[in-house]
Amino acid sequence: MGVGAIKYFDLARDPIGNYVFDWDKMLAMEGNTAPYLQYAYARIRSIFRKADERGISITAPGIILESPHELGLAKHLLRLGEILNVAGRELKPHHLCNFLYELATRFSGFFENCPVLQIEDPVRSSRLMLCDITARTLALGLDLLAIEHPEQM
Repeated sequence: MGVGAIKYFDLARDPIGNYVFDWDKMLAMEGNTAPYLQYAYARIRSIFRKADERGISITAPGIILESPHELGLAKHLLRLGEILNVAGRELKPHHLCNFLYELATRFSGFFENCPVLQIEDPVRSSRLMLCDITARTLALGLDLLAIEHPEQM
């Protein structure tokens, strides 16, 4: 986690701005940090471990967006291509970092307000799909930044 925290702290800054090396900010579990993103990913993987233990799987054919938290998360996920284009064109990975941080924040709001395993199908399957897409997007983003995403923390 330490190496990823340092990498992310460097990459999350606009190269034009000032840079202040700060261990406490780098390693914080809250805010725009690698540990926060890694924790969000591990949290989603935990949902799927619990689902597997209970014999729950995705059975619905699509995603149902009923709550504002589901809709906000889904809309944010759709911005990935745009963000990757901007980050690549400008050679500024902080755009991807900001996208991932907002994704993790939106997932946290979704997770707190939308029960995933405690609700019946088809909503449960829909929310599991949204969790899966979020985990894959976080993993892809962290992979592009060369930062590990542990299954458990």
